[in-house]
Amino acid sequence: MLSLARNWWLVAVRGLLLVIIGFLALIWPGVTLAVLVIWVGAALLVTGILALVAALVGRDLEGRGWMVLVGILGIAAGLITFFYPGLTTFALLVVVATWAIINGIAEIAAAVRFRKVIRGEWFLGLAGVLSILFGVLLFARPVAGLLALAILFGWFAIFYGVSLTALGFRLRSWQKRLEHAFEAAPARA
Repeated sequence: MLSLARNWWLVAVRGLLLVIIGFLALIWPGVTLAVLVIWVGAALLVTGILALVAALVGRDLEGRGWMVLVGILGIAAGLITFFYPGLTTFALLVVVATWAIINGIAEIAAAVRFRKVIRGEWFLGLAGVLSILFGVLLFARPVAGLLALAILFGWFAIFYGVSLTALGFRLRSWQKRLEHAFEAAPARA
């Protein structure tokens, strides 16, 4: 927990990047498949890298296996979109929806664990719920047009990014309290 709080900025940067990408998707909803693939690929790659960095930096981070899985899947999904830009809309939907659901499950699991230690863990749980809802909606409407995907992705990225950014700043405020708590705790034999 302390490691996550010390690296709060990784969570906040991840959220801010998603908000920016979300606004770009809403501003230009009529983008071509190639541009959307690049946007989605970049979002998946960046969030995957940041999740992996958070897991690797947070050596004492409980549940970091989930963060490693989310990071690897995000990176893999991002690279797939770059190397195979001719993917059909359906294939893109499957890649993004699968990533969103697995990512959401991991974040809800982390929020459940954090509730025993901190207050306000619901930000992470909310991000997880939004991620799962996004994935389920994509699976429910696989024939939806690319325009709908761009708009849905834009709103998802904005709300999800805001949730992660809020969590990052909440972690920042907990950092000093956690450091004092760990300093005050008796040494374990």
